[in-house]
Amino acid sequence: MKYDVIIVGAGVAGLYAAMHLPRDKKVLLINKRETFKCNSFYAQGGIALAIDKEDIPLHIKDTLDAGAGLCDEEAVKVLSESSRGIIDDLIARGFEFDKDREGKLLYTKEAAHSKERILHAGGDATGRYMHYFLLEQNPHPMLTDARVVDLLIKDGECYGVTVLDHRESRNIYADNVIIASGGVGSLYEYHTNAPCISADMQGLCVLKGIELADMEMMQFHPTVYVDNNSAQKLLLTEALRGEGATVEDEKGRRFLFDYDERGELASRDIVSKAIYDHNKKTGMQTYLSFKNFDHVYFTKRFPNLYKNLQLLGFDVPKQRVPISPAFHYAIGGIKTDINGAVPSVKSLYAVGEVASTKVHGANRLASNSLLEGLVFGKRAVEDILKKKSAKKEIKFEVSDEVMSLKEDKEKKNLLRKIMWENVSIVRTKKGLSSALSQINTLLNEKIGKLLKFRLLTAKEIVNAALARDESIGVHFIEKCDND
Repeated sequence: MKYDVIIVGAGVAGLYAAMHLPRDKKVLLINKRETFKCNSFYAQGGIALAIDKEDIPLHIKDTLDAGAGLCDEEAVKVLSESSRGIIDDLIARGFEFDKDREGKLLYTKEAAHSKERILHAGGDATGRYMHYFLLEQNPHPMLTDARVVDLLIKDGECYGVTVLDHRESRNIYADNVIIASGGVGSLYEYHTNAPCISADMQGLCVLKGIELADMEMMQFHPTVYVDNNSAQKLLLTEALRGEGATVEDEKGRRFLFDYDERGELASRDIVSKAIYDHNKKTGMQTYLSFKNFDHVYFTKRFPNLYKNLQLLGFDVPKQRVPISPAFHYAIGGIKTDINGAVPSVKSLYAVGEVASTKVHGANRLASNSLLEGLVFGKRAVEDILKKKSAKKEIKFEVSDEVMSLKEDKEKKNLLRKIMWENVSIVRTKKGLSSALSQINTLLNEKIGKLLKFRLLTAKEIVNAALARDESIGVHFIEKCDND
């Protein structure tokens, strides 16, 4: 069967795109694992928006300021001007954001926002609630437990995908393909991402000669509990600091004010670097303190965090929790235009975290990510629906490449270590060059195609970081005497 549209990924970007494709269109969503194993599901804080017309210039300014001069202003304008309509659409369809006793929407503030403009649902479960809601609304079939391992491209046009489904590869054809597969979390030893977010599609694009942009811009969340055994660490949402949680060292000192007058409300890159630097200078552990919270309010506003931290043995909000920065969000990704279209390949789109619309620049403003996925997911569909005719059919041979080898798991873990030690919060030319050398060595070994995807994505991140000599936003490169 040939489809009108194939959507790779079932997070909010892919699902919101699917929602806007009419039922009479043949649409297939392809999901690598269980539907909840996506970054959207784990988004805690909320979704930012320009509350009204008067707030649009301010939301744009906050986004541009956080992006440190590298945002595309047109993309940011589209994001902000579309935001209220997107939220109103969700509410009209039946989605419920948290409200006060009078039934008015509750807005909260997060770091680097100049006012309260972030909506949340389920207290600290916005992504989970929104993801479940969009899944329920999805009118199209979904192929689960299958991963895309090739893009069928000829003469600069995409004709479909190859999927690995129950260990067998097969081609599925479509007039249009939307990639909405998420970020790169599994490249790093410490991260907050869903376990299956492994940079497959970015690496596949490298193989196909499709341009990635701003890959050095990897965002690290400053407040993460990392002392658990799983690869995915426990994110402690930005909203905690927005509502009064404080960062302190072992002695109870709020050292962030040494680095920025905004303290806990400085942007994520500043807070992450401050924690990294303070720990390095003093050797002290950093903590997140909730002593400013009333117990009842804390349990109602952050019910899931309360439960998870209690299960880990922390008596919150009374007791503080040890924290560390961890990889959180890929700002860079597949280069697209303002409609999510990939410029070099007809009929191919990328939306959400996998894409680079340049809306985040050098540093993503808190809670703009869910919004970006929704806005550009819808725009991609609008662009597709403008097309009049289906394209001619071309058949492709099914690739018989080896997908994985037994030894690949050990090499994946080595890659995570390389990336965390050399390509994370603070970088040096020496560390980046060492990482590049080790990645090239792994690429020259006998490996499966899935590991090659990861290594090629990691190589793009390292090369982009080496090419940018000056520190900006989340890319902080330390000058060393022997660099």
